[in-house]
Amino acid sequence: MIPISSQVKTCDVLIMGGGIGGLMAAIAAADAGASVIVAEKSDTRRSGSGATGNDHFVCYIPEVHGDFEAYMRELKTTQAGLNADEPILRKFASRTFEICQDWHEWGINMRVGGQWTFEGHAYPGHMRTHLKYDGHDQKKILTSQAKKRGVVIDNHSPITELLTGGRGQITGALAIDVSREQPELKVYRCKAVVTATGSTNRIYSSCTPAWMFNIAGCPACCGGGLGAPYRVGATLVNLDIPGMPAGPKYFSRAGKGTWIGVLRDLEGKNIGPFVDKPSREHGDITSDVWPSVFYDKMKDGTGPVYIDCTDLPEEEMQYLYWAFTCEGDTSLVDAMNQQNIDLREKMVEFGSYECTLLGRGVQIDANAATNVPGLYAVGDQVGNFLSHISGAAAMGRIAGECASAYCGTVDFAPSVEDHPTVRERQAFYSAMMERTNGPGWKELNIIVNQLMDDYCPVFQIRSGGKFEAGLGYFQDLRRLCAGSVQCSNAHELMRAAEAFDLLEIGEAMIRSARARQETRGLHRRADFPFTNPLLANHFVTITKTASGPKVDIRPAQVL
Repeated sequence: MIPISSQVKTCDVLIMGGGIGGLMAAIAAADAGASVIVAEKSDTRRSGSGATGNDHFVCYIPEVHGDFEAYMRELKTTQAGLNADEPILRKFASRTFEICQDWHEWGINMRVGGQWTFEGHAYPGHMRTHLKYDGHDQKKILTSQAKKRGVVIDNHSPITELLTGGRGQITGALAIDVSREQPELKVYRCKAVVTATGSTNRIYSSCTPAWMFNIAGCPACCGGGLGAPYRVGATLVNLDIPGMPAGPKYFSRAGKGTWIGVLRDLEGKNIGPFVDKPSREHGDITSDVWPSVFYDKMKDGTGPVYIDCTDLPEEEMQYLYWAFTCEGDTSLVDAMNQQNIDLREKMVEFGSYECTLLGRGVQIDANAATNVPGLYAVGDQVGNFLSHISGAAAMGRIAGECASAYCGTVDFAPSVEDHPTVRERQAFYSAMMERTNGPGWKELNIIVNQLMDDYCPVFQIRSGGKFEAGLGYFQDLRRLCAGSVQCSNAHELMRAAEAFDLLEIGEAMIRSARARQETRGLHRRADFPFTNPLLANHFVTITKTASGPKVDIRPAQVL
């Protein structure tokens, strides 16, 4: 039997994931007087999708943008404003300036060239909403700020389950200690949890299926961030239409807005109508407006699509390479240097990567609170708000503040180490470790990929028949794997737990997609080929209840 640590770790606020959102929540909660632990799967200094950098931060700077309402109107037209409930979007935007000021003071360069510089992801002639910044060391700096405030950081401790009390409120969590070859379970007792695990990746096949971890986001961001909240009753939203990152084909490094170039075909003809020459200020927003452009152009025979930077002056080219470093795309620069690729001489083919649940997942309110008392969610795993890294930062601060205030209204549970979930998971994990034969976590993960690719596809046509067949296969797979998957060490056990989460979330995605009976964006149905105007700005939600998954459709919140 896998041992359970004899020490139950206790804190007011437990942070599930030490990415940008998690660290900002930890800092805010500690500033508000709460005791805080961050449980992180890897190491907070270089973990998450912001591990090695970012270079765009959606924010409202009064001295740059002036009228806040004009800024909000523009923000809603960008990819950062999609799939968002307006009260959350407005609260986020109103807090971004203070984040920029604090980050700059802490050592993250938010004033490129000594000023607030807004570039990329913009329509020509329109207000620009994306601040250019240098985030290559942001994780180390935020980790340092958290530690200064007394935050305890438990690295190599992925949380797999949340614990709730008799009224459904959060009382603690269960983690797997993966710091050694043989696993140990950790039990946390807390009053509130902020889940900040990032986007659910690896649910569809990567663009290079033989290499499962060649993905655009953090390969460690997996289903636990949605699976654990879902199992305790948190509502998930917008799972029906996944997101789709893009960048250099097969070389899964997102950050297409960093590129200063124009999207063109092989003959040099512009793909979109927005720019006709490289523009540092605007980028080429075509792929934001038409996210499936790279797949669509290949499918209809008019592709491939390339990013053309050959017209860039030398000074702009040096700026572009510096921006790649800010974004964390150092491996991209290394690869171009090793292969003697000169962007002044060759266009680079762009392509779509694997579909992810970036900005699809846990439903929150304007305080980052879920429908489960004491549970808050921030970052890329949130389903009714996105805004990428700035959203994680601002809503992380809001979540930390609100979670700390909530802790003042509740007491600790008297005991969590004997919680039924702890004992059930201990038995389940131990059985996997004790088996000597059976499929491993990779087989389960790959089968989930194949089922999602075939029965809930994003690039291909969907249908009610595919959904029904897919649900049946998922249920069969759950029964088959529950008693057969085997692991031999802590790392494999962690991955197996992730794969089972992916199985559960994949089924929830199919149920959500089945409920949207229309064609909209990347959700293309053979049995409902039209876009229903009555479903515009409507979100599909799913909640796990005692009687089974409950699926609803609701309008987006507006002010």
